[in-house]
Amino acid sequence: MADRVATLDPKLIEPNPDNPRLIFREEELSSLSDSIAKQGILVPLTVYEDGRKFKLLDGERRWRCSLRLGFVSVPVIVQPKPDRMTNIMMMFAIHNARKDWDPLPTALKLEQLEAEYTKRHRINPTETELSGLASISRGEVRRLKKLLKLPVAYREMLLKELEKPRSEQLITVDHVIEAGAGVEALVRKEIITKGQAEPLRRVIIKKFRSGVIDSTVAPRKLANLARAVERKEVSLANAKDAITKLAHDPMYSITAAYKETVEQADFEHGIQQLTDRLLQKLEELNSRGEITNEGLKESLAKLKKILSRMR
Repeated sequence: MADRVATLDPKLIEPNPDNPRLIFREEELSSLSDSIAKQGILVPLTVYEDGRKFKLLDGERRWRCSLRLGFVSVPVIVQPKPDRMTNIMMMFAIHNARKDWDPLPTALKLEQLEAEYTKRHRINPTETELSGLASISRGEVRRLKKLLKLPVAYREMLLKELEKPRSEQLITVDHVIEAGAGVEALVRKEIITKGQAEPLRRVIIKKFRSGVIDSTVAPRKLANLARAVERKEVSLANAKDAITKLAHDPMYSITAAYKETVEQADFEHGIQQLTDRLLQKLEELNSRGEITNEGLKESLAKLKKILSRMR
C-alpha cells in the first residue's frame, strides 16, 4: 500500500509503543499548543494503520496538542504498517535530526532494537551494524550502551528527574556517569574498596543536588588523585583520608579534596612533562650550533635565572 494523505480524528490515533522519546514536558507542550491554536497543524502527522486505530510514526507532540485543543481532525500521512524491528528503526531514523531527545529513554529503546535484531538473525549486531540500524554514530551507540549499564535505581531516578522542566533538573545522565567513572578510578588504584564505591557515588550525586559540587566534570579530579597515588606523588594514606572526608563531611567538595592532596603534585607533574619536552628541543637546538635568534637568547637567559633561584 502506497503512502496517502488524509485527515483523521486524533482520538483514532495512538502513540507509537516503540518511540524512543518518553518524556513530554508540560512547558514545551503548552508553548506548542499556543502556536497550533493560532496557526493550526502545518506539518502532517505520520501514522500507520493498525486495525481500527492508527499508530504514530512522527508528530506525537502535535497529536497531544490537538487532543488538548479539542481538534476533531488532523492532517496525516498514512504509511504501510512496519514489522517491529523496522518500526523501531523508522522511529530512530525519523527523529535522528532531533536534538532534544533525552539519552536514557533513547538508550532503553536502542536495547530493544538490539534485541529485535538478535531475535531475527540469531546473532548480536556489531557496534557498526547497530549504528546503522539506529541511524546514529558509533560513538553515540557506545555512550548509550554505557547508560544501559547503570543500576536500575539510577535509571528510575533519572527518568523521574527528566519529567521536571529542564530548569528544575538537578541531576542528569552526565552527573551519574562522571561520578561513576571517578569512583571506579579510585577502586582500580585501591584507594577505596569495591564495597565503598556505590555509597561514595551516592554521596557525590547528593552533593551535586545540594550544590556542594558545582561542576559536572569535578569527579575527573578523583582520577587525577588516583594517578598521583600510582606515581607516588601523593601517599595512599593521604588519599584515603581525603576520600573518607569526602564521604562523610557534607560540605567537603571534590575540589577541596583535590587541593589538599594532588593539586601541587599534578601541577608539578605537568611542569615535568613540559620540561622533558623542552630539554629534548634544547638538545636539538644545541646540535645545530650557535643561537642566532636574539629573542630566544633572552628567553633562555630568563629561564636560567629562574632555575638558579629554585630550591
